[in-house]
Amino acid sequence: MTLVIAPAPAATRSPADQALDLLLARRSPWPLAEPVPSEAELQRAFAAAMCAPDHGALRPWRFVLVRGAARERLGDLFVQAARLRDPEGDAERFRRKALVAPLLVAVVAHVQPHPKVPEVEQTVATGAATMNLLNALHLQGYGCFWVSGPNAYDPTVQAGLGLAANEQLLGFVYVGTPQDGGTRPSGRADPAPHVREWSGPQAR
Repeated sequence: MTLVIAPAPAATRSPADQALDLLLARRSPWPLAEPVPSEAELQRAFAAAMCAPDHGALRPWRFVLVRGAARERLGDLFVQAARLRDPEGDAERFRRKALVAPLLVAVVAHVQPHPKVPEVEQTVATGAATMNLLNALHLQGYGCFWVSGPNAYDPTVQAGLGLAANEQLLGFVYVGTPQDGGTRPSGRADPAPHVREWSGPQAR
């Protein structure tokens, strides 16, 4: 099976076609700078996050905004955590990771005991909400990328951000305006190797 992604003919381009073209142009730009989304734009993006698939309507996602001087304090926290992980390592290099974008959003899965919704579904739902957030910010003209790394899994960082025992830090979304103007093309892999059709159980 071969999947071909091509824009719809100009004469038949609907608003849905145009929206899909914009989604297909999403990438993870670097570097990012001011300006950042306005409060109204952020609220629209978080409203999009609330539309994610969510078994049990648990809304297990939490988003923690870090901006302004709080980024400096997050850098201090990253350095502290790195020194505890590796006293002999270059802890200072982690400070820069809090300052490479004007806005950071910590992504948190708020996992709750539930008889019908296992932990993995709640974590996946948080990922879906975060993807909605990324897409909504992209559609409003901003750049963002989602990173994890050792800081995302470090208990010192998690505690410093005020996470509860039932919460998992799934990384940080970095947000800002792409410095290349968002015009650099994004190479996309062929989806065909990642898609197959099933027609019934295979004979043993």
